Amino acid sequence: MVRRQDTPAPGTEVRVRIPQLRQGEIFGIADQLLGASRIKVMCADGKSRLGRIPGKMKKRMWIREGDLVVVLPWEFQNEKCNILHRYTKTEAAYLSRRGVVPKSIDIF
Repeated sequence: MVRRQDTPAPGTEVRVRIPQLRQGEIFGIADQLLGASRIKVMCADGKSRLGRIPGKMKKRMWIREGDLVVVLPWEFQNEKCNILHRYTKTEAAYLSRRGVVPKSIDIF
């Protein structure tokens, strides 16, 4: 039997990145694509922020409306944030089943 390298073997743990709360990272849902690497994000703390996709993520990971993301709010402008990570639909459903995603943004 041939197994692809990127799929885990049955019975193994799947590791998913969790926001580091001590550093201020929080969950968010991509709400609206604005263009020019900007996205309106509904954050877990109830605020809607303007998210910026950094250059190193811009070409590697495409973000669509409804995606679960990890954001880092700016210290000097709280209504803006950087997007650090995007979860796939499978990862988002896994986190939702485990109860990691806050109820305020849990659409999975």
